[in-house]
Amino acid sequence: MALELSDNLPRDGSDTAGHVASEDNGAPRGQARWRREFTEQLLLLLDAKMALVPALESIVSHSPEKGMKAMVESMRDSIAEGNSFADALAEHPRVFSSTYVILVRAAEAGGYVPKVLRHLLSIDERDQALRSTLGAAFSYPVFLIAFSGAVILFVLAFVFPKFTDMFAGMAGDLPATTIALMATSDFLLAHYLWLTPVVGGTVLLSAWWLSSPAGTAWLHDTSDRLPVINGIMTRVYLIHTLRSLHLSLENGVTFVDALDAASDAAPNRRFRRTLQAVLDSVQAGEGAAKAFQAAHFLPQLARDLLATGEQAGDMSLVSGRLATHYESELERLLVKLSKIIEPALLLIMGAVVGVIVASLILPIFKLANAVH
Repeated sequence: MALELSDNLPRDGSDTAGHVASEDNGAPRGQARWRREFTEQLLLLLDAKMALVPALESIVSHSPEKGMKAMVESMRDSIAEGNSFADALAEHPRVFSSTYVILVRAAEAGGYVPKVLRHLLSIDERDQALRSTLGAAFSYPVFLIAFSGAVILFVLAFVFPKFTDMFAGMAGDLPATTIALMATSDFLLAHYLWLTPVVGGTVLLSAWWLSSPAGTAWLHDTSDRLPVINGIMTRVYLIHTLRSLHLSLENGVTFVDALDAASDAAPNRRFRRTLQAVLDSVQAGEGAAKAFQAAHFLPQLARDLLATGEQAGDMSLVSGRLATHYESELERLLVKLSKIIEPALLLIMGAVVGVIVASLILPIFKLANAVH
């Protein structure tokens, strides 16, 4: 496949990165919002020709959130003590990723901090748009499942008990589904006092564990083994990684430092291992192509074009174009998936409701026929 490559993007910058504390599978949602707001406000102030420290003081003075205000105050004090802006950012690794810190460090050395902040803000906005696309694709199916579950629970807890006495003398003539649903209803009513805290506690503990490093790793490993989910999440992580590489390389960060930052910030252990293998291969003088080709879970197109980009000496352009390609592909995939999932869920829920209704109506018909 022919690929038109450009030679006018920045190549190797000075080795300014060093090792930066890695973020723990991405910033929490609230802190990710802090990062976007901070970047946007700081960029606006710097574009107005305000110096860095006064700009930080301005953000502190009008920030409504105590957490964000304390973070910016800490950064301002760190810079006042003689540390660089990048060093001040690195003190908050849960908010500012390795890529963010490395790019700011390179920009400080080159004198183009506003340019880098503009790029970082653009990437954050793209990530937010991607999360919105994923949320929109899965929110309706989740709503259908939750609503159907609530309806079924209501029927079992409040409707079936009203028919208990009516069906008491028909034990031998009741359909199997009616017997099963009545038994479930009786169980819920008899044990709801301890079922409610147990179920609620299980949900809360599960949510807490899934947010922990061990739970997140398990969730990633599980998603890697599920066919459809694996395809979606692979593209999500690939877009994240390619955007990180593109942004770093485009702003003068060396390929080794860009890989190091992307490896630190990779949200998935499989991607982190792959990027580390690529980094080791590059540092050993063997190049990146072989290590990328060994990552068989990546789409073949991505492996081939990354190898082509290395040969042409323009990984920045290739990674950026691939990220855009997979963003468009992911959007199309999610649209197709939603068109399949939604009707399938409606059919399943309709069948469940039909079974419940039939379990009530059939015994009533038998009673009516017996009376006549």
